[in-house]
Amino acid sequence: MRRKDAEIERKYLVQMPPAGWRGRPHSRITQGYVPLKDKDVELRLRREESRYFVTIKRGRGLMRGEEEVEISKMIFQAIWSLTESARISKTRYRIRFSGRTIELDVYHGPHRGLITAEVEFDSPREGNRFVPPRWFGREITGNNRYANQTLARRVNSP
Repeated sequence: MRRKDAEIERKYLVQMPPAGWRGRPHSRITQGYVPLKDKDVELRLRREESRYFVTIKRGRGLMRGEEEVEISKMIFQAIWSLTESARISKTRYRIRFSGRTIELDVYHGPHRGLITAEVEFDSPREGNRFVPPRWFGREITGNNRYANQTLARRVNSP
């Protein structure tokens, strides 16, 4: 079980990933979002290869509350239909940089061509001090337009 009380991360658009990025460790991710009335809370189901998770996130921006629990495939399948109107898929590449791991997300389906990079930190201070590599593009931390939940709903809404 993985559990975090808070998530501190910065997110960027990427136009041109670094050389050799396709050869880095990676995994295929499919995730869906359960509709909620409170827009500052998200309930996400995620399948990453053969592992399954339910995650609740609160807030927006650099620092957000996060609780994540690994669940069984059976539980995942039982509640996956609740996310029918809000799903996305992507491949996540892990790239080491200055003692950190960059998560490079390459989106599939209707968002094909979108590439983002996220970096997590232990404190807001570390996050604010981070100097991104030159291949990172514009920072989109806290920009709801690029939130996975927003991307999933934009494509799947009637």
